[in-house]
Parts: sequence; structure tokens; C-alpha cells
Amino acid sequence: MELTVGAVQFFWKPEFWAQFHADLADAPVDRVVLGELVCSKRLPFYQDLIPEAVVTLQAAGKEVVLTSLALITLRRERKLMAELAEMGVEIEINDLTALAYLPEGTAFSVGPLVNVYNEGTLAWLAARGATRISLPPELPLGSIRVLAQAAKALGVQIEVWGHGRLPLAISGRCYHSRLYGRPKDNCQYACEEDPDGRPVETLDQQPFLAINGVQTLSDTHACTLNQIDALRDAGVAALRLSPQSQRFADLCRIYRAILEGSVAPEAAIAQLTALTPEVRLSDGFIDGARGVAWSVESTA
Repeated sequence: MELTVGAVQFFWKPEFWAQFHADLADAPVDRVVLGELVCSKRLPFYQDLIPEAVVTLQAAGKEVVLTSLALITLRRERKLMAELAEMGVEIEINDLTALAYLPEGTAFSVGPLVNVYNEGTLAWLAARGATRISLPPELPLGSIRVLAQAAKALGVQIEVWGHGRLPLAISGRCYHSRLYGRPKDNCQYACEEDPDGRPVETLDQQPFLAINGVQTLSDTHACTLNQIDALRDAGVAALRLSPQSQRFADLCRIYRAILEGSVAPEAAIAQLTALTPEVRLSDGFIDGARGVAWSVESTA
């Protein structure tokens, strides 16, 4: 089973973004997705760094993919997508309108923000050129198994969300700019203040969600360390690890160790908990229970 590093969901300073991806050259991962997924206003700050990151990661033996935006609405965003399609690197589609810029027969991958819920959608995407599909993170194990079997017959690899805050929704409105009392067009990049998203509590001060500009995320970090065997048996080809600003390389090593069988799930979870004690974990979507549920707690 492979490890994919997804696109950075958050707005990081350019120098931090560049160093993060340079460090991935030595990380035990197979595939890296680069580019802006959430808000096109962030891209000018680091887009000139992307070609160097592509070269560095490819030289380190990583497969490199460029992501589309999750919501393409503006003329300049359509222009960006057209330019992206001309870069000669595989594209990950996170908005189906991006397909208009890919010539028929061009191979591409599908990101987790596209709703691939059934075999019909999967077959349509495969016929259009999809070679890998990262399933929406809310699918239970039974659905993952059915889709993985259908994908195998079509020569398509299935990837699932392995770790990180779950992407729940993209909006036309910016929560961060509203929080600071600024209009969206003059947000002053308020989302930069929260490099891993800003936690949101209920009125009873219970952890609930997280915001990231126009994006809504889960408060918990999905964790599949307790589900590796089940996902492998279901036919999953890869796990996606979503970038976080702290201790990410160590997180990658923990996942690599459990995939190689050199550490048991209990030990891997203990290592991860010690690494990020402030993070709440969940795997309820895979279990088919509440998304926020954590299977380790139910068996403790």
C-alpha cells in the first residue's frame, strides 16, 4: 500500500511551504500532491516555488501531481486551470469543471473533494481517463470495498483518506475574513493566522469543527492506523496523509512502519498520540458509526 501526501489545505508562509516540501524528499512517501486546493488568492505567494518542488521531489523518486482548485468560479481561476493543464504533470481533479481543460484521453487522478459514491460515477471517470481515485472521506468500509472491486476491474487505483482533518465543505464565503470583520475581497489573508485551521466550538464550549478560509474541516483528525488491515483487504491501493504544520515527517514514518508490518497498530497509535497529544483522533466514518467516533476508545 502506498502513501500519498495530499495538497496543503492551509495558507502557509512561502518559505515554510518550500521547506515542508523539500523535507518530503526524505520522507517515506510515494506520491505528493502540490498546488492550491482551497483559495486561489493564496497561490501567487508560492506559485513560483512549485516548479522547484516538482523537480526536487521527482529527483527523490516521488510521483508528483498538481491539484486543481476545489471550486473554480472566477475567470482568473479558469485561466489558472488552463495553465495547469499545460505543465506536463499529472493533474488531480477536485472540481469536475477542470475536466474541460484536459484533452480527451489524458490520464488524471481524482481527489477526495469529488463525490465518487457509486460504481457508475467511478466507471464514467475511468472512461474519461481517471487512473486513480481518492474517495470522499465519509464513505464506510463496505462502500470502499465495493468501489475498490469495481475499480480493479477498470484498472483504476483506489486511495482513501488516511490521516488529517477531514475536508467537509467548500463555501463561496470566507469564514476567516468574516471572523475578523473584513470583506472577502479584502480578507488580508486572515487564514494565515491558523496554519492548521481554526477550531470552532459549540455554544457549550465543546469542540465541533475547524475553519480554513472558505473551507469547513473536522475538529478531529481522521486516523486509519487501527483500520490498515481492513483497508488492505478491501483492495485499497494508497492512503492519503493530509499535511499539518508540525511533526509531519514523523507522522509519515509511523504510517510507513505500520504498512511494512514493523509495528503493531496499538504501538503505532501510542507513538502518534505521544507525537500529537493535543489532537483528537477519529475513524468513525470507516466504521460506519458517527464520523467523530474513535474505535480505540470503544475497545479500551
